[in-house]
Amino acid sequence: MALLNGGLNLPSTKPAILHRKPVSSSVSRPAFLRISAVIDPKNESPKPKWSPETWKTKTALQQPEYPDQKELNKVLKTIGTYPPIVFAGEARLLEERLGQAAKGEAFLLQGGDCAESFKEFNADNIRDTFRIILQMGAVLMFGGQVPVIKVGRMAGQFAKPRSDSFEERDGVKLPSYRGDNINGDAFDAKSRIPDPQRMVSAYSQSAATLNLLRAFATGGYAAMQRVTQWNLDFAEHSEQGDRYRELANRVDEALGFMHAAGLTLDHPIMQTTGFWTSHECLLLPYEQSLTRLDSTSGLYYDCSAHMVWVGERTRQLDGAHVEFLRGISNPLGIKVSNKMDPVELVKLIEILNPENKPGRITIITRMGAENMRVKLPHLIRAVRRAGQIVTWVSDPMHGNTIKAPCGLKTRPFDSILAEVRAFFDVHDQEGSHPGGIHLEMTGQNVTECIGGSRTVTFDDLGSRYHTHCDPRLNASQPSSSRNGSERDGSSPNKLLLSSNPES
Repeated sequence: MALLNGGLNLPSTKPAILHRKPVSSSVSRPAFLRISAVIDPKNESPKPKWSPETWKTKTALQQPEYPDQKELNKVLKTIGTYPPIVFAGEARLLEERLGQAAKGEAFLLQGGDCAESFKEFNADNIRDTFRIILQMGAVLMFGGQVPVIKVGRMAGQFAKPRSDSFEERDGVKLPSYRGDNINGDAFDAKSRIPDPQRMVSAYSQSAATLNLLRAFATGGYAAMQRVTQWNLDFAEHSEQGDRYRELANRVDEALGFMHAAGLTLDHPIMQTTGFWTSHECLLLPYEQSLTRLDSTSGLYYDCSAHMVWVGERTRQLDGAHVEFLRGISNPLGIKVSNKMDPVELVKLIEILNPENKPGRITIITRMGAENMRVKLPHLIRAVRRAGQIVTWVSDPMHGNTIKAPCGLKTRPFDSILAEVRAFFDVHDQEGSHPGGIHLEMTGQNVTECIGGSRTVTFDDLGSRYHTHCDPRLNASQPSSSRNGSERDGSSPNKLLLSSNPES
């Protein structure tokens, strides 16, 4: 959790829990009727009606070319009959929580695999990633004194965008690997052919993963006493254990006080936790096949995940992905690099959130530290001038990818930490709320990002480099310190990140 050691400027507001008003039974109009009534202020013409299929009238980038259209249609029809993986009410609750983060009353912790795989699918891997998110969440909540919203890049994060449609090795050119729900990562012609049946496997793995996550979140595994004991265990085996143990002991003392005051450890709030899932909305046929009309609200939801986001390569204003996302009612993320024009961002938010609902839009910035300090202020100011309500989140991973001398992609821990610090510094300067952090990480003991408390060097990368796509932080890197255990005297809820990345 050393990543979170550097400037989490959470405001000193009480973590009030907001409650959504009951939905009127008279609300039965589908989402496209609600959206079609919005008038474009530039030409005063209503937006076209939306349905789960209208994205097909737009240009869809990053989509595979399936060789057998009949088989594809058959698979999509089958998935369309399957039960939803998540429920609309859960997505609405997440939107409500993200609305709190937009106001500085909560903090989003979003993390998980770069890309899930079929080969590494097992209960231990799911448990280990869930566990590290709980540990980080407990420390952030104690240090920031605000609720932490825990969202996993899990149970559906399979498809990955590619910069090039083809990959070449030793003179052999094959289609790029696009994620296990599309094709295989083995470098041979058969593996790289898009296979629709992989979507069925992805659905099954996602449903099983979420089933286990629900059991962990509500069945006692997430009990606060257990989480704090994990933190103490970690401190015993950490090279920086003395400083981290201090924080873990303080949390333990707080639990003792709460128990003495009557809030016993068997209270439901101490035994369970809220946990949501998210992934990039990339493979549109699959997302459409899991889109359902919610009978309670009369709105459409993409029931493949609670939250989905549009990536840097697919956020075109007139593109198929934006068209699909504008009609579903899930909380939405927008990945933003230093290439994003402030005017374009405002237009994109207008398309995706015409009613300006808090919690609907999360802006996930991925720029690198120096670009963050230069570009982010302009984006914040443009969104503020437009009166738009968004949740600002830092993704310090994607802007810091480099190639090691051995040829493997990696990410320096120092660079990741520098971007996190820049993110909070900018929000502090602009008077806006830093709403969360988005990390590619795993609970496994991999060697994919260099640096950290138990320093991974370039020479170490090949020993346990297991990612199918981008390098991830391992369990000790995001958890290698006390993460904001101290408070700034001038701002009691400001989490301090040590200037020493090893701290």
